[in-house]
Amino acid sequence: MKYYKVVAAVIENEGEILCVRKGDHPFYYLRYKFEFPGGKIEDGEREEEALLREIEEELLLAISIDHKIAIVNHQYEDFMITLTAFKCYASSRSLTLTEHLEALWLPTSKLRTLDWAGADQPIVQCLLQ
Repeated sequence: MKYYKVVAAVIENEGEILCVRKGDHPFYYLRYKFEFPGGKIEDGEREEEALLREIEEELLLAISIDHKIAIVNHQYEDFMITLTAFKCYASSRSLTLTEHLEALWLPTSKLRTLDWAGADQPIVQCLLQ
């Protein structure tokens, strides 16, 4: 079974959190699910470096990383991931979606209204505590 180390950014701006929705996906259980943006850590990269690179690639957005908020080990049907989430801040909401269908800025209290990818669900729970 494949294993990936990935990072995710819980990006806040004006008290709201950025949520992005995946498009069509080879794995049916990830199609059109919401997630916190991020991606795979490449060989030789530190977590923070990977996160800054992924957010620039996916959203053309500059962020500042504050602190680590969660580490989630999640088993999907076809692969396993360790997802490390960081609290981040954006000075602007101006972004360009290069990989996702939709981006929403929501208050924390509204996060559970979305259909989240499995690995992101524990992060949502962590934010609601």
